[in-house]
Amino acid sequence: MVEAGKEPLRRIDPPFVALGPSGVAIRDRLKHLTAQDEEVLRLVGDHLGSLAGKDLKARSATGLKHDTGQWAERKRALTAESSSRWAGSITKATHDQWALARRSQLAHVHNLEAAVATITHRLSLPVGAKGSKRAPGGYHSAQEWFAKSRRLRLLRDRLQRQRADYEAGRVRVVRGGKRLLGNRHNLDVAQLTETEWRARWQARRRFLSADGESGKRYGNETIRLTPDGQVSIKLPAPLAHLANAAHGRYILAAKVSFAHRGDQWRDRVSANRAVAYRISEDTDRGRWYLTASWTIPSVKTVPLQTARSGGLIGVDTNADHLAAWRLDEHGNPAGEPRRFDYDLSGTTSHRDAQVRHALIRLLRWAQHHNLAVAIEDLDFSAEKTREKYGRHKRFRQLISGMPISKLRNRLVTMAAELGITIVAVDPAYTTKWGAQHWQKPLTSTDRTVTRHQAASVAIGRRGLGHPIRRRTAPPPHDQSDRAGHRTVQAAPETPRRQEPRPRVPGPRTRSAPPKREANTGNQDTQHRSGRPTEHAQLTLSP
Repeated sequence: MVEAGKEPLRRIDPPFVALGPSGVAIRDRLKHLTAQDEEVLRLVGDHLGSLAGKDLKARSATGLKHDTGQWAERKRALTAESSSRWAGSITKATHDQWALARRSQLAHVHNLEAAVATITHRLSLPVGAKGSKRAPGGYHSAQEWFAKSRRLRLLRDRLQRQRADYEAGRVRVVRGGKRLLGNRHNLDVAQLTETEWRARWQARRRFLSADGESGKRYGNETIRLTPDGQVSIKLPAPLAHLANAAHGRYILAAKVSFAHRGDQWRDRVSANRAVAYRISEDTDRGRWYLTASWTIPSVKTVPLQTARSGGLIGVDTNADHLAAWRLDEHGNPAGEPRRFDYDLSGTTSHRDAQVRHALIRLLRWAQHHNLAVAIEDLDFSAEKTREKYGRHKRFRQLISGMPISKLRNRLVTMAAELGITIVAVDPAYTTKWGAQHWQKPLTSTDRTVTRHQAASVAIGRRGLGHPIRRRTAPPPHDQSDRAGHRTVQAAPETPRRQEPRPRVPGPRTRSAPPKREANTGNQDTQHRSGRPTEHAQLTLSP
């Protein structure tokens, strides 16, 4: 049942332990490269980049009709102009890029469908009609209604074209990046000269990536990196005359020594296990970098009950900070709340560093108490549409600026290194119910609790398997009708915790009306029309 005037609650998914990372990537700078080394790297990258562009064009032309035979034919055509291993890396990168474009295309179709549905709904309402929390109302003025009606026709045409492309298997990919391509026509806005833009464009379109192969020398025959840091490249057939070593290889003057995970990398190459390498140029700094990556077995996660055994730390993610609170195994807040700030203004590297610094402080705190971390499993992909929050521009910028995916991925990776378990919980109603049930009780004369800190308590209780609703202290004597029924805090495993208390002789019990104690422990007979959502573990309405 749902109380009159209230919207039905959506289903709350159970918490789960997040899986650890499945791969590792480390990077080091190629220092002390000679002018000839840089020239060779540019020639090789440009040549292989042109082959990668042709292969992507051939793959896109086949669309959904592509099969393994056509893949083998493309690889044979590339082998004649490079080598078998270079051709394998190019065709695999092409396949991954086409698949990514298909996924992005489908996501774009879903976004257009959501926008069309939202505008259609709002146009069907009278001008000025109020909306609800789940659906927006009508448009504010006739002028806005007319503008949105024209936009609806535009979006429908765009949606029709995108659907046709998706069904036909046509994708559109810009090697080098669509944003950088657009900067060519707005050099003043991008603060670039034509020469600087051309250098960036060529660097982005180069191909200098080689997949690893277990059993081969040092785990990679194309880009070989020895345990002592010597880098050599297998030159493509047309550039074999540039070789300075045997078997058509070119040895760079730079030496590589990975400061992070260097021992792990050295163990892999010494055992001839597969390691993939990628060489890239930073045109702004005039530097070259080498990135090594390999797969690792999925980190074995602990059972959920084990992660909950000693309590955990609930974390609420916000636009400028992480609000955290430590909870014991019964769901009671312990100690003082913590706040881990980060500043998301400035460059990408600055924002990334801010997120990393906030996460490492959080994880060090969790490591000190030997506790797991409970965090919301957020996904704002469907909440950024301008059709849903068109007039709330600041709110759209707020949720768009929150580094949800980056923070989530970094948290899981960094927690795996420290041996900390991450428990993901459903974010439904955590802020609302946290403020309703925990903000005021936790506020004291010397501590003001924010709604974000109260939400962290709600997240932690949900991660522990407890209901968010706070069980209050006993009411004053002879005021049970006004103050509500007695709901003293009890652990979830306490037997018969929802049943009535034993009857104790005294004035209070003698004054109780007949048969009252029979319904004392029945939550369905209290002041709520339905059972608590998280106790019942069922969906009231979709």
